[in-house]
Amino acid sequence: MSLVNLAHVCSHLNNATRVRLGITSIPNTLLHLQLCHALQHSGYISSVVRGGPTPPPQHTLLDVPTANDEDKGVEMLTQSNVASQRLWVGLKYWQSQPVLGKMVMVSKPTRRVTIRASELRNVILGADIGYVDGVRSPGESIYLSTDRGIMEARDCVRNKVGGLVLCRVL
Repeated sequence: MSLVNLAHVCSHLNNATRVRLGITSIPNTLLHLQLCHALQHSGYISSVVRGGPTPPPQHTLLDVPTANDEDKGVEMLTQSNVASQRLWVGLKYWQSQPVLGKMVMVSKPTRRVTIRASELRNVILGADIGYVDGVRSPGESIYLSTDRGIMEARDCVRNKVGGLVLCRVL
């Protein structure tokens, strides 16, 4: 797991929402894909499509990228083109404001922060534990890498699992 690349993705998504892009691309890795699915599940982004170096076609009714057929311009992932594959992320906006406010890394390549499920419950309630600040607003989310994949902190508390604290969305 490369936290350096994840930090680049967080700053790229921050910059893309500041300039009001509708769709942007990030490198295609399993970590980035799982984080994007967690962000989509939480409602911060609209879509995640694995594609080539060119953006996938837009759905005619929804204006979100789709990857249904190979003949529509979406390349299938093969061993020869794996390095050129990208994740195309559809960003959401509500009343001219980005839904994905700001992503901040908690763990860094030089300092990996892990947290147990019992400590995570206190963080959700607003207490500061070590390097992890407590959740201050209802729209704030913390994402952890657990043995069950990347999950949001409230889901980790429900499932009683802890893990490596990756980033937080303010």
